Amino acid sequence: MASRTPASAPGRRREELRDFLRTRRARLTPADVGMPDGGRRRTPGLRREEVAVLAGVGVSWYTWLEQGRDIKVSGDVLDAIARTLRLDRAEREHLYLLAGLNPPQAEAGPAVPITPELRRVLEAWSPRPAYVRDRHWNFVAINDAAREVFGYGDTDHNCLVTYFTNVRYRSMNTHWAAAAPDVVARFRADAARYPDDPEFDRIIEDLLTVSPEFAELWPRHEVSGGGQAVKGIRHPDAGELVFEGTLLPLADRPGHALVLHNPRPGTGTQERLERLMARRALAAAG
Repeated sequence: MASRTPASAPGRRREELRDFLRTRRARLTPADVGMPDGGRRRTPGLRREEVAVLAGVGVSWYTWLEQGRDIKVSGDVLDAIARTLRLDRAEREHLYLLAGLNPPQAEAGPAVPITPELRRVLEAWSPRPAYVRDRHWNFVAINDAAREVFGYGDTDHNCLVTYFTNVRYRSMNTHWAAAAPDVVARFRADAARYPDDPEFDRIIEDLLTVSPEFAELWPRHEVSGGGQAVKGIRHPDAGELVFEGTLLPLADRPGHALVLHNPRPGTGTQERLERLMARRALAAAG
C-alpha cells in the first residue's frame, strides 16, 4: 500500500489558511456586519463576496486566498480581512502567520495617514460629524461624532459601500431612497476622472453583485457634480437630525476631500446633537 506523501510546509500552511478563513466566515451572520441576509443560504455564515466587499478586496482575489492558492498578500489587506471577520488579537496573529507574514507588534495605522493638523480639524469640528475620504470614497479618518451619528463601524471602509450595504445606516437615513441616485451619479463623475484606475471598476463590480439597488441605478449612466447635500438621520437616541454636508477638496492631497456636516438651522438638530454627544462623553468618562 502506497504511503501518502506529506504536504510541504507552504502547502500545509495554505490548507490551514483555507480552513481557518472558512470557519471564521461561517461563524458570522449578515446581521453581525450590518448586511441584509439575502434570503436562504446553502451554508451558514457570510458569503465570500460579502467578505470581499466589506474588506475592500476583489471577490476573485479573496476566493483565491480562501482556496489556499499561492498569491501575494499585504499586511493592510490582512488587517481589513481581520476586521471584517471580527478576529481577536490571537486570531489576527494566526492569520498573519498562515499567510506567511510576520505579525505586526502593534495595530497598523491607516494606509494614508492624515496630518496632525488635519486630525485636529476633525476633532475641533465635534460635536458635528466630519470625515476625510480619498478618491475611491474610502474613509481615511472619521471623527467620533460621525461614528455616533451615522453609525459607522469597524467594517465601514468606503462611503459608497456603506451606503448600499450597511442596513443600520440605511434604516437611519430618512432620505436614503431619494438620495441614492445622486450618490451613484456623483461616484460615476468621480470615477470618470481616473479612467486608468482599476480600483473604481473593482468597487463597482463588487457592489453590482451584492446590491440590487446599486445594480438598478448604475446602468442609468447619470452623473452629478457639486459638493453639497442634505442628509437626514433618524437617530435611535437623539431623534430627527438634519445636516448640510459640504465636501472640501484638499489641495495638498489630490483626490482627498474633507466632508463636514453642519446642523441645518431651524430643525433643532444642533441642540439634539449637543445633548447626544454630551451624554456620550459623560458615559465615556464614567
